[in-house]
Amino acid sequence: MKANNKIKVSADKISKSPVAHAVGRRKKSIARVFLRHGSGKITVNKLESSKYFDTEISLMIASTPLNVCEEAKSFDIEVNVTGGGKVAQADAVKLGFSRALVEFNSELKPVLREHGLLTVDSRVKERKKYGQRGARRKFQFVKR
Repeated sequence: MKANNKIKVSADKISKSPVAHAVGRRKKSIARVFLRHGSGKITVNKLESSKYFDTEISLMIASTPLNVCEEAKSFDIEVNVTGGGKVAQADAVKLGFSRALVEFNSELKPVLREHGLLTVDSRVKERKKYGQRGARRKFQFVKR
């Protein structure tokens, strides 16, 4: 005798499941972004984005895709971000959010590309070299 086991999935669970997922990086920051159907609120590390990002500039950077793309306002954005400083984290969120939007709807790619939201800022801190004070700074020269 074999029992016919069917898994029941509630409608609530389906609405809470992510529609798209993407990763954004900047300097040492890594942001994992999940899109869910909703009203356009951004949650960063289980905090409201206005509480997590302490300056208006970093908040504005993180929410740039919302302002550029009208379709983005129909999603709730849940972000897990680690590493780096707040501004680098905001840039990582921006890139991850844009990538997730493209994953959901590839027709948004030209609009996001036009505003520079899919371009990766690959600049990172240059390492310190031996025999020098920093990456480029030399020790003071002594003639005698």
